[in-house]
Amino acid sequence: MKAQLFASASAAALFVSPAVAMAQSAGGVAPADTVAEGQRDENDIIVTATRRAERLQDVPLSVTAFGQQELDDLGVVGFEGIAQNTPGIVVNRPTQNFNNFTSRGINTNGYSAGLQSAVAIYVDELPISANGNSTILDPNLYDVERVEFLRGPQGTLFGSNSLAGAMRILTKSPDLDEFQASASVDIGLTGSSSVRQRYNAMVNVPIMKDEIGLRVTGYYRDEDGWVDNIGTGVKDSNSLEAYGGRAILLLQPSDRMKVKLLASYENSKPADSALTNPLLGKFVRRSDRPDLFQGKLTNYNITVNYEFDFAELISSTTLSDYDASFYVDLAGTFAQAFPFALDAYGYDDLFVQETRLVSRHDGPFEWVAGFFYYDKRRTVDFAYRSSPEYLAAKRLTGLPNEYYQRFNSYTDQTEIAGFGEATYRFSDRFWITGGLRYGSTEVQSFTRGGGYNSNYLTAAFFNLQNLALTVTPIDYAAGLKVKDDRLSWKGSVSWKPTDSLTTYATVSTGFRTPVVNARAGLVSTINPNDIVIPDGAKSDSVTNYELGLKGRWLGGDLTANLAAYYIDWKDIQVQANRVSDSIQFATNIGAAESYGLEFEVMARPVAGLSLALNGSFNRAKVTELTAVEAAISGAEIGTRLASPKFQGSGTLRYDFAIGGSNSAFAAVNVSHAGAFPNQFPNVPGNPNAVSPTYDFTEAWTNVNLFAGAKLGALDLTAYVENIFDDSSITYVHPEAFLDGRYARLRPRTIGVRANYRF
Repeated sequence: MKAQLFASASAAALFVSPAVAMAQSAGGVAPADTVAEGQRDENDIIVTATRRAERLQDVPLSVTAFGQQELDDLGVVGFEGIAQNTPGIVVNRPTQNFNNFTSRGINTNGYSAGLQSAVAIYVDELPISANGNSTILDPNLYDVERVEFLRGPQGTLFGSNSLAGAMRILTKSPDLDEFQASASVDIGLTGSSSVRQRYNAMVNVPIMKDEIGLRVTGYYRDEDGWVDNIGTGVKDSNSLEAYGGRAILLLQPSDRMKVKLLASYENSKPADSALTNPLLGKFVRRSDRPDLFQGKLTNYNITVNYEFDFAELISSTTLSDYDASFYVDLAGTFAQAFPFALDAYGYDDLFVQETRLVSRHDGPFEWVAGFFYYDKRRTVDFAYRSSPEYLAAKRLTGLPNEYYQRFNSYTDQTEIAGFGEATYRFSDRFWITGGLRYGSTEVQSFTRGGGYNSNYLTAAFFNLQNLALTVTPIDYAAGLKVKDDRLSWKGSVSWKPTDSLTTYATVSTGFRTPVVNARAGLVSTINPNDIVIPDGAKSDSVTNYELGLKGRWLGGDLTANLAAYYIDWKDIQVQANRVSDSIQFATNIGAAESYGLEFEVMARPVAGLSLALNGSFNRAKVTELTAVEAAISGAEIGTRLASPKFQGSGTLRYDFAIGGSNSAFAAVNVSHAGAFPNQFPNVPGNPNAVSPTYDFTEAWTNVNLFAGAKLGALDLTAYVENIFDDSSITYVHPEAFLDGRYARLRPRTIGVRANYRF
């Protein structure tokens, strides 16, 4: 009978065409008392995407959630694995510590130099996403409560820069009742000789039962590379060392109050980039020195929860420092004719305060209201260099050292906003939700005095010799102050025709903060007739129209969700490059549209067997463009945006008993993404010429196999990642300054993983 019902429900789920969002498993569920007992069962998945604990089935937006168990089962340790198993999501990842998500096709290229990412990334309450050409640390995903990926604009609850979505990494709080500890070891072999080592550990101590608890997590990664750098002569040059940890102290002085203190530190140190040059070989790159994209993130947070009779008050205060190196060989700009490189070091200082009230009274009216303040200073030391050997060979003198230009700049960005969201339930089967957020942002860049410039590039470009270079000071300069006030809003209607089925219609909006160009007004010294750097880019915005359906049958043994959406993107922020000297700048162009379908299906047809499928179909293109905008950006009417037409994954798993309480499993996970363009097709400033850097990624398929056993407190897993050793190109850099612009799937990796819970 169950099999017959399963077949009928499957047919119905696949026949009904619009519906969305499924969390992949019930792992990482929030505490049971956050949702009334009468409104949930043991298979319900609880998320906090709406800033309150709700059943995923009742949330009128597209959310995929991963608990810790599923992350472990899939071997997911970072953004790449999340993207491969989330419908509608691509992570543009040229190398370690570069992570720029595309959600629902809202991206013009995978690098977005100088622009905020269109997807906001949060670790608890800390936004860590930044502009696209900055390193964004790949956080460790061990001992997390849950990872949630919200698709579509999230402007009302998550503010600016959640233009196309938001990803939330929620760490696990201390347990006040019992001692806990766990450890994991993962040893793998990539290719024939590159060893991968990953170690994690956690200890939870209830210092005073029911009142004080401490949870400490640490990790260390030591991974050999697989890309050879013929410029430096280093084999397997893109090795990685990363380490860090966090400590969370939870205080519960009363039944109504909780105070959580968090301190975390992560240090990621890849030894070189993984970008390659196909003309030199499949996994070969060339740079005069290692390209270094390293980062250190320190985070301090205090969160206070207090339960009044009518609402819960949550106050989160965060201080964060992020230091990052950005050392890159730019000699590809001039076909390696002469040395040209940038050694930059950046410092981000952030302060984030969010205070919100969440209703907790009985009745049909539920609400969230809050205040948000964000203050960030990004300071960057720029040092452009030649090389001592070249300067000596060409007898170019006059520089204090190998650096021909040095200066320091900083950008101040603030945002202040008030937000609220309310739901009114006319009955258990019909409710409406509305939300508003009004915010003001301000951005200004400055150049500190004391730096210097020279005519080195001109001399090198024209192959001048026996020349005393002219050094000129760089004076203090205050850039244009840009302010913007924005209102984001959301409205949705939800209806449950049956207990098993939830439908919704949602309209939501989002925007990104304006961008200022630090070199506004700068004329090219190589070609004065080239583009003059504009002031910057104003905010762009999206309006998302979405229809969704979430079905859950047979006690959770079958779920099927689909979403149909249409997105109108106005005043698109784009990154352009000046051809003569590769200076990047931000500007705006007309409009684009993106529309598509997302689906997620999970089924357990018989005991032990489970199947999870998800995918997305997307079409995204430029729809409005003036001749001037076409010239400056390289776009055309109808130009396809940088996203695949199809992307998806599937996992088939079988669990079976092997005696007593022990069990074993075998699983296969397949993920796929279609090819897509890396940028607009034409040269900025010369719309009649096809850009020499215009190219497509390749369609790729990644197949992973897992088999293991759960032996009491010990979990053992053997795995093969990328079993068919697919080396397809997953990313193409849009700028000419790099000699190697292509990223590929990691080669086949074979390994074993052990998790032990004390």
